[in-house]
Amino acid sequence: MLRSYEGVRFLSDKQMVIFDIGNAYTKYGYAGETTPRGIIRTEVVCSETKELRNIYDYKNTEDLYQLLVDFLHSLFLGYIVMSPKDARIVVLESPLTPSQFRDTLAKVMFLHFEISCLMLLPTHLATISTLGTNTALVLDVGYKEATLIPIYEGVPILKAWQALPLGGKIVHEYLMKSLKSTTLNADITEKLVEDIKVRTCFVTTLERSAKLGTAEAPNPPPAVMYPGVKNIVIPGEVREKAFEALWERDNDNLSIPTMILDAIIQCPMDIRRSLAKNIMLIGGTTMIKGFASRLKSELLALVKSNLYSEKLKIQTFKFHTAPSKPNYTAWLGGSIFGTTDLPLRYITQENYVKSNRIPDWANLIDNQKEDSVTYD
Repeated sequence: MLRSYEGVRFLSDKQMVIFDIGNAYTKYGYAGETTPRGIIRTEVVCSETKELRNIYDYKNTEDLYQLLVDFLHSLFLGYIVMSPKDARIVVLESPLTPSQFRDTLAKVMFLHFEISCLMLLPTHLATISTLGTNTALVLDVGYKEATLIPIYEGVPILKAWQALPLGGKIVHEYLMKSLKSTTLNADITEKLVEDIKVRTCFVTTLERSAKLGTAEAPNPPPAVMYPGVKNIVIPGEVREKAFEALWERDNDNLSIPTMILDAIIQCPMDIRRSLAKNIMLIGGTTMIKGFASRLKSELLALVKSNLYSEKLKIQTFKFHTAPSKPNYTAWLGGSIFGTTDLPLRYITQENYVKSNRIPDWANLIDNQKEDSVTYD
């Protein structure tokens, strides 16, 4: 028994802990490892109300602070099994992370848990480190939104970034509505819908999608039985249409495929082909069967359409295959960064207490050369 605890202590003293806190799931583990130690839902039983809540569903800063305290306490002591004091932490962050969230997270880490240092690492930058390349167009389709940032020679092209509220949540809402109307079962929960989505649904082809809802509609795939407390029949039409919302263009003519093309157009002409041949998909939603194939078909069709034929002279798109599952590729990138010595990117507890702020990687003030920065 003593050896077990000594092993945990040795691991926590020598290695950096990696957190990827997503809207739906959180990945955690140690730097240098190829897979997370675990993946858990980003929710916690609030110590005040005793309700199970997602930490992103906060009401104000004070509410967020308490949710983060409860959530990180369970992470450190229930999963990582280490004392947070003097720990070194890497947190993956999305470019859409609100300043309120990242500031409160740093405050909880440094002042409540008293960690020794923190690195806030952009998800898209961490991702390309898993490929051994410095150029990629990284599309992250998660639970609430899809975000995209082109990266050339290790530098994010921020003027070309794209984001849309398209992700797993829209698929869940469609399934919830469809199953409740077809099964007359009121016990359709979020967790059940997610399992049904993963096990039974798929992304249909572009050719079949164009005919859905028309007089030439093809025969739907077979219905399947989802076993559970109560057997639920998943109609073939529902299985096939679940992910169609990701490809339908909105009033501004935007969808996930147009995000990629619009981002490429906003980049310099001499790097557009390199980006088109280095597309990387991450996020749990991209793991669904048929996603990459449909995305490629959509891109090839769009570049020939009136919308893009004159703007973009690219006919080839290639996708990278990461050395991990798309839902934790960003975490793997953080694991790689955690093994390197990057003191300039660490925020120490001492510096945080002095400045009472954390640097913002997208802020020019925090990206100046040392000789151009003056200190009082």
